Amino acid sequence: MISMISDDIKKEVWNNFEKFQPVYLATTDGEKPKVRPVTLAYLNSKFWIFTGTNDAKIKQIKTNPKIEFCFLFKKGENSGYVRGNGIAIITQDPKIKEQMANKCTYFNQYWESSDDPNYTLLELEIDEIEYLKPGEILAQKYKL
Repeated sequence: MISMISDDIKKEVWNNFEKFQPVYLATTDGEKPKVRPVTLAYLNSKFWIFTGTNDAKIKQIKTNPKIEFCFLFKKGENSGYVRGNGIAIITQDPKIKEQMANKCTYFNQYWESSDDPNYTLLELEIDEIEYLKPGEILAQKYKL
C-alpha cells in the first residue's frame, strides 16, 4: 500500500542523507535493468548525481529517464534503506551546474570546470519513496 508521506516521516527519511553518500542507481538499457554504484548528493533539498557525459547511464537516461536508487544505511546494530524512484533530468542551466560543482567535494578530481564538456549534472525528481526503518521488518511506500 502506498501512502502520502507525512512531514514527520519525510523529515525522518531525509535525515538519513548526508551531503554525499554511495547509493545504487538503476536505469534501463532496452529491456534490461542496469544497476551501478554512484555518489548521490543531497544538496539544496534535492538529489543530484555528478557524472561523465559519455557514461552509459547518460545514454540510457536520454532514452528512458526513469530511475531508482537504493541507499543502505545502519543505525546502531540495525540496517535500513531508502529507495527512491522517479526520473533523472540532465541539467543544462550553466548557473546551476556551476553552483553544484562548487559544492561537490570531489569535483576537481574528475572535471576541470563546470564548463567541462565531460561534466554532466543529473537532478533526480523523486516521486515515490520506500523506507525501511532500521530494526523494522516491513518497508513502507510513500508518494511525495
